[in-house]
Amino acid sequence: MGVTRIIALTLGWEDLPRAASVHGASRTERVREPVPGLLLEHDDGWLLIDTGFNTALLRDPALRRRFYPSPNYQPELPGPGEPIEETFAAAGIDLRDVTRVALSHLHVDHAGGLKHFAGRVPVHAQRAELDYGLSNHPEPERYAMARVDYDDPRIDWRLADGDTEIVPGVTALLTAGHTPGHQSFLVHLDGGGGYVFACDAADLTENIAHERAIGSFRGVTAEQTVAPIRRLKGIGARYGYPVVPGHDPIAWPALTAELAARFRS
Repeated sequence: MGVTRIIALTLGWEDLPRAASVHGASRTERVREPVPGLLLEHDDGWLLIDTGFNTALLRDPALRRRFYPSPNYQPELPGPGEPIEETFAAAGIDLRDVTRVALSHLHVDHAGGLKHFAGRVPVHAQRAELDYGLSNHPEPERYAMARVDYDDPRIDWRLADGDTEIVPGVTALLTAGHTPGHQSFLVHLDGGGGYVFACDAADLTENIAHERAIGSFRGVTAEQTVAPIRRLKGIGARYGYPVVPGHDPIAWPALTAELAARFRS
């Protein structure tokens, strides 16, 4: 058994230096990267992977200055409302049909939409990620984590200590480096085929194709971020699945169109 349908969501955009995604790249060359989310249909509803921005932190001027202080990083919302609500509506999915959420990590562009699901469904993450996010503040906040996004007693955390199956057909893969408990996802489709979603273990296609170290990491060296990329490539080769980068401005729209065509009802 596996996933029966996948919908790729674009929950925003971020304008930033290429060096933020590729170690040693130009700090003056800029890229506009998509903020991704994934809806995976399984036998008990929909699993949502990553939740985009917390709109309040972007729309309130004082909060934006606090949580996005660097002019080098410019986040963008995709529309006037809540990105989760708008993208779900466009896909014809009701938020109440989401039965689980999984986070690749706690950065503001991935955990900000948890407010829609706190107290409603289980939320899967790595224990090392939450431990880091709740400790030694303000260090995590300086590293783009907003405690207001995830320090909520209503959240029903389901914490893993390494690779773990979330639902049949979806396995979270510990790929620490970008953050202490970052995880990627192996997805098997019902009937054959699948994908390896690298998330921020590899932002861009060049991180994967050329095994380029990522530009943002904690607790490891730049060179050590290549090992998770190689691991994901090995898993992809074993199953014959593509490895999908997390923020590639060309690959993500192409995948969105590919999945829409493949699962068109």
